[in-house]
Amino acid sequence: MAELVLVDYEPGWPSQFAAVASELGAAFEGESVQIEHIGSTAVPGLCAKPVLDLLLGAQALAVIEDRLPALARRGFVYRPEHETALPERRYFVRAAQALPPFARVHLHAVVVNSRIWRQHIAFRNALRASPALLLQYAELKRALAAAHCHDKLAYTDAKAPFVTRVLAAQAAPAPARRCRAGKTDSPR
Repeated sequence: MAELVLVDYEPGWPSQFAAVASELGAAFEGESVQIEHIGSTAVPGLCAKPVLDLLLGAQALAVIEDRLPALARRGFVYRPEHETALPERRYFVRAAQALPPFARVHLHAVVVNSRIWRQHIAFRNALRASPALLLQYAELKRALAAAHCHDKLAYTDAKAPFVTRVLAAQAAPAPARRCRAGKTDSPR
């Protein structure tokens, strides 16, 4: 197995995402889809494996399945064996491309606004919104990459408790506001 490598944030990742998103838009022409840049390459300042993770949301998995030939023509390899673990996702991989220099791409295709869609967006947004959280995650990723440099699955599994805590904090209701006798702090 290849060694797990983390690199510093690359300012070119957003433009690479935009180019791949444009290709995907063409592959899904006539369909209502949403395409988001997720994963560590979507968070400015965060170290990452040089892999662009994209989240494609469609109205139904059948929409994605109908476009398998169009995705294959664009170099996306369908990996159905991953559906055992995540049956609500269709997963594709595209190798890194030398010209122009593009990172490897992982495409996670799901039903838009599904649980998996909301979790990916919430985690990305939490990291983007909090420099302290971003720093904690970067430190964890570096430590885990050193500990699991030859086992990407172990690395990913070891990050799960952090991700779960962040998502739980995002889903937690705001603390109740105190009120004084006869007055509340919330509008009526």
